[in-house]
Amino acid sequence: MMYKLVIIPTFDEKANVGPISQAVFAALPESDILFIDDNSPDGTGKVLDELAATEPRIKVMHNTVKSGLGRAYIQGFKWALERDYQFVFEMDADFSHDPRELPNFLKTAESADLVLGSRYVNGIRITNWPLRRLMLSKGAAMYVRMITGMPVTDPTGGYKCYRRSVLETINLDGIESNGYSFQVEMTYAAWMKGFRIQEIPITFEDRRSGYSKMNHDIFKEALWIVWKLAMRHGFMRNPSGRQPPAPSTEGPAA
Repeated sequence: MMYKLVIIPTFDEKANVGPISQAVFAALPESDILFIDDNSPDGTGKVLDELAATEPRIKVMHNTVKSGLGRAYIQGFKWALERDYQFVFEMDADFSHDPRELPNFLKTAESADLVLGSRYVNGIRITNWPLRRLMLSKGAAMYVRMITGMPVTDPTGGYKCYRRSVLETINLDGIESNGYSFQVEMTYAAWMKGFRIQEIPITFEDRRSGYSKMNHDIFKEALWIVWKLAMRHGFMRNPSGRQPPAPSTEGPAA
């Protein structure tokens, strides 16, 4: 039964979409992939249509203008909720998120509502990053945790698995962020509603091809959105009405 959906936004990922599709299906055969192409000028959309024409598990949405990462995921979430998907994954197209981890996410989701792939559980698991970028990422994680009180080690990470009930409960139209802070806002919304959040360790490998989509505006958005989220809830450090405590963040056994 195809009740699992992997959402992969794309912008100029022509070289990656074929290989990432094969890798996802190798790891999680009984799943669909929804690619959301953000009007890529390199022809990614055309390649995706060709893939979908020969593989029914591949679905494609095309944006006519570049709308950003957060808007793409919101589109994907709504599309999933209109159908019968029970587990919805987020991942990048560039192999920085290893598709072989998908079964671990699904296994962990048996006892959690939202599973986060963490680069910082039990050490640092990042390859091919310069020290400056690593320090920026670690600093951002500490910044988010200090201001919001959210007990996760990697709040900006984009490798996730949601249970359907989480996406049904969050007001998706009320999500404001569009860059990497989108990940923070979605996790914070789930945490404030008392859902069980668990992190599992992943190894993050810098992209094999293409280029990073990080820019100055995305960085600025991440700085202010954290304060806005915390103030909106009166800097609450332990949301009321919590469900039973989340499982351990140590991740599944190897």
